[in-house]
Amino acid sequence: MYRLVLFLLLIIALPVLAEPPSSFSAAKRVAWEIHANHKNTFYCGCSYSGPDNTPDLSSCGYQVRKQEARANRIEWEHIMPAYDFGRALQCWQEGGRSNCRASDATFRRAEADLVNLVPSLGETNGDRSNMRLGMIAGNDYYQYGQCESRVSFAERTFQPRPEVRGWVARTYWYMRDTYGISISSQQNQLFTAWDKQYPVTDWERLRNRRIAAIQGQGNPYVEKDAPPAALPTPAANDPVFDDSGFSCETRKTCSMMRSCDEAMYHLQQCGNTRLDGNKNGVPCQSICR
Repeated sequence: MYRLVLFLLLIIALPVLAEPPSSFSAAKRVAWEIHANHKNTFYCGCSYSGPDNTPDLSSCGYQVRKQEARANRIEWEHIMPAYDFGRALQCWQEGGRSNCRASDATFRRAEADLVNLVPSLGETNGDRSNMRLGMIAGNDYYQYGQCESRVSFAERTFQPRPEVRGWVARTYWYMRDTYGISISSQQNQLFTAWDKQYPVTDWERLRNRRIAAIQGQGNPYVEKDAPPAALPTPAANDPVFDDSGFSCETRKTCSMMRSCDEAMYHLQQCGNTRLDGNKNGVPCQSICR
């Protein structure tokens, strides 16, 4: 009896790891918690705050290129885009991202992998899309004010600011090794240079440890055998992110939306860009006026 009681006490004393996110939507809810005390966007370093996580564009000297509404909201960005880790799969060839999400467990795991997920201003997320991350060769580019990230639509290249270039390289290597994604020799050469020039930061390391506590392991290119770290305790004024009740499982058209909130969810959280025909950041103009 004594041994049984001792065994039960030991089980209770062990730290309980959260379950890895089962979907992209679930991963984004966890990502808010991981970043709760480090609220800065990835590509520009803009701070965000308040119950709606509103970006402060002046905090990073951001200059809107075109989409005012989308620049003023936070979206969760895949550093390696879904196109890159999905296009080689049969499900992608037969129906794109929505088909992979519905039918392929490996794709769902990659899409929900927290290592690859970072907060971004909606406009830079949209501009980057599935462009390659690299150095822009010519002068035909847009720079977002004092934010040092640049986009060249002519070269189909997005150049991240110096502070996160090493982070980009280490994330691509993680995705390559974990999901068997190919990286060109030219891009790998660039990533090797970025990794050496821009070493791991304290925040990148802490974030990696928080992810390790949730997913069971972090990115070994950030820290091998990363010890798990607890999520930060939310402050009294931090927003609580609960389940919206919406789902990405079924790809919907505007005629199927029951509210503007649902349409916004499918645009922002599910990546259903067909709802935003004029690319102004507002879906389904008939119900979101």
